[in-house]
Amino acid sequence: MQIRNLFLPGTTWLVWLLLLAPTNTQAEVPHVEIGQFPQEVATSFTSTDGLPSDEVVSIQLDSKGDVWAETKKGWAVFQDKKWTPANSPPTRREQGSSSRLAGIKGKVNQVARSPKGEVVVATDQGLLIQKRGRFVPLVVDDNLGRRWGTSDVRGAAYDSHGQLWFATLAGAACQTSEGWKFYTGSEGLPYNDFTVIEPGPEGVVWFGTHLGAVRFDGKEWAYRQGQRWLPSDDIRDIAVDQAGNAWFATAGGVGLIKRRMMTLAEKAEFYEDEMQRYIRRTPYGYVSEVGLAVAGDKTSKILKHASDNDGLWTSMYGVGECFAYAATGSEKAKDRAKQVFEALRFLQKVTQGGKHSPPKGYVARTIRSIDLPDPNIGRLERDQEARFREDRLWKVYEPRWPKSADGKWYWKSDTSSDELDGHYFFYPAYYDLVADTDEEKERVREVVRDLTDHLIEHGYNLVDHDGTPTRWGYYGPHSLNHDQSWWLERGLKSLSMLSYLTVAEHITGDPKYAERINELINDHAYLTNAMIYKIHRGIGSGNQSDDEMAFMSFYNLMKYTKNEDLRNRLMLSFFSAWVIEQPEMNPFFNFAYAAFGEGTKYSDQWGTHDLSPWDGWLEDSMATLKGFPLDRLNWACKNSHRLDLVRLPRQQSVEDLVDKLEGDGVGHRVNGKVIPVENRHFTHWNTNPWRFDYGGNGNQLANGTVYLLPYYMGLYHGFIQETP
Repeated sequence: MQIRNLFLPGTTWLVWLLLLAPTNTQAEVPHVEIGQFPQEVATSFTSTDGLPSDEVVSIQLDSKGDVWAETKKGWAVFQDKKWTPANSPPTRREQGSSSRLAGIKGKVNQVARSPKGEVVVATDQGLLIQKRGRFVPLVVDDNLGRRWGTSDVRGAAYDSHGQLWFATLAGAACQTSEGWKFYTGSEGLPYNDFTVIEPGPEGVVWFGTHLGAVRFDGKEWAYRQGQRWLPSDDIRDIAVDQAGNAWFATAGGVGLIKRRMMTLAEKAEFYEDEMQRYIRRTPYGYVSEVGLAVAGDKTSKILKHASDNDGLWTSMYGVGECFAYAATGSEKAKDRAKQVFEALRFLQKVTQGGKHSPPKGYVARTIRSIDLPDPNIGRLERDQEARFREDRLWKVYEPRWPKSADGKWYWKSDTSSDELDGHYFFYPAYYDLVADTDEEKERVREVVRDLTDHLIEHGYNLVDHDGTPTRWGYYGPHSLNHDQSWWLERGLKSLSMLSYLTVAEHITGDPKYAERINELINDHAYLTNAMIYKIHRGIGSGNQSDDEMAFMSFYNLMKYTKNEDLRNRLMLSFFSAWVIEQPEMNPFFNFAYAAFGEGTKYSDQWGTHDLSPWDGWLEDSMATLKGFPLDRLNWACKNSHRLDLVRLPRQQSVEDLVDKLEGDGVGHRVNGKVIPVENRHFTHWNTNPWRFDYGGNGNQLANGTVYLLPYYMGLYHGFIQETP
């Protein structure tokens, strides 16, 4: 495919886009068959768990598999799931900074013994090998003019295949049957300030560093840093048991990264349980994130609060439950989807009949109990400050939180466009896959009809109780096409409105919505606008919040439109959007696109071209789903020091925004993909995955929708097939 032909100068390329004729060959659905996989689960142990001290200097396993930790104040052994102070282990391991071997001058960092009895020693003077009772230098030439192992060798070990590894500040090296292999940042090594090497089963090798732990399985490098994974980043020693569980002696206690065998379905149930126990808010069960009174402690008081986007996050969670019910027949999923519908429907009903009532069909952002403090106090002043310092179009009015007609709720106004994208994403999925009676389907039709008619009757704007559109509620032709304040939003807003009307036509069956679609396309260029939903400067230059909204709208348009011309033309726009997102390893974006792009082709003057997602999209999606940590606390993640990262150029990173918002930079790994989910923390798919570093201290618990929605979507579309 010749990408250059898609981006001709001037307006010529737009003309050709309108001539494209995509077709779908109904290719066989690509899928992954998956059963159990090793899920990493981290646990930290400190003096509060029975260790004599948090300063742990070494760790080892005895012949029975018991774990022994040496601390600054003595030894402890881990038995019956608890630490007990004890004398030293039956057999001391011959390695570590305290070891001394006869004839060696310098500091011994680690001793390695091969299955055949060969001894190699890592010292601060270089790598040594025992020959005829003497230790002599083992210097390795990489054929690139570099000599490895000449000084400050931090670790040495033989892996389970009998291959010698050693680690220096230059990187890691392995003596294989095909010769020496060398690993630096260019080969994917995350970090190199090594302290120790420890082999595990099946050729796996763990490396300790002064800033986290590194794992290599023969193909992929993994990095584990921060309190999500370790009690301290300063790794002094490592022990790995026969099950592949890694134990770490650190400056802050003992860490354990256990490899628990589980299925994707079991992982989903874990997140579902957490959401039910900690996340769901109000009797309607709104979904967002919660605070913890004590950082890292989910048994402490849970601090629930209303967010600006409760409607959006609850909608996305609900779509996942619709897919889950359709794919598995789970009555639990059906009940959850029904609860979501009632919650979203209430956001429309709660706004009506009170002292400050917007036009019929308007939906609130969220609600909070009247028993809580009045959220309007001080709000006007904050809004004035926001307009002055951040956003000249920010609305300043009162009350932002009106009371419901029954006096039981505050409901939040100034509803944004992403809320609407969420509502419209949920309703057709619920209507088609869950609503199973005529009465229930009519309730869905009522909600969709009222909201869509509200938009149409107000010039395609969402109008608040003050009689003016909300800050982000402008969708009308005059604003998008003739007001420069909205030009940047032109493509996305046009796409969204076409999607809303398409959903309304699908659910209500009323032809007036199709007539409105044609009017916006023919008289106001909404289709042309939507052909480029956002101006990008390349990968990493987008706005993930906009991308999230776009993919929901694209998905609905592709699935529900009866206008084949509209579908065909926007399929290429969808492809162009997915190409930008492809390196992000986002299973939601991948599944949403692949559901329609797989096997789709289009024709232009240069021939016929394949719009199928590129090779690797399914593997990337599964890597992310499997890699999601069970721990959804907002622990800080540091990556900017890593060797395997490439910073985005200024054209893509928009440096002024990076300096302000991203702090320590944005970029990707040397393989072109973003940092894995194991090394990031984000609450929703609207977070920038190109960031290197993430703040946090474990005082906020995020929900599991980022996993549940794509997992259930993958099941529904057949991309994931789970085996017993």
